[in-house]
Amino acid sequence: MIFKTNCQIAKGLMDPIPAVNVVLLLLLFFLLSSTYVQQSGVGISLPGFDKPNVRSFQTLVVTVTSGSLLFFNNRSTTPADLQKALREEVRKGPNQELIIKADKQVPHGVVVEVMNIAFKAGIHDVNLATRSETPMTMAH
Repeated sequence: MIFKTNCQIAKGLMDPIPAVNVVLLLLLFFLLSSTYVQQSGVGISLPGFDKPNVRSFQTLVVTVTSGSLLFFNNRSTTPADLQKALREEVRKGPNQELIIKADKQVPHGVVVEVMNIAFKAGIHDVNLATRSETPMTMAH
């Protein structure tokens, strides 16, 4: 017994609209799920470093301007108030990271003082922010 089927292979162009929709949805998903690093509004000039920065940025940022003014998360502070604020952050969660963004004109002693304040507050991971001197190139 032979059965006849009514199925035929469709000939013609594929509709690109569903493929474009999938690509746009993936793009939107990746944009919404990625983390963003917000730079502070304080103008400083970071010193250069030959290797690109590969560490991820966290929420605790201390900025030291060329006039040795301290800012913690974009708010002006004093060394005593900075230590209190860092202790509060350590109480909120252990293993906090601190990033020190110091202008290249800031004396080394001021940066070391900020590091000591962080260590006294209970922060064990302190990073110094730099900018890349060499432009990053795309691998071919």
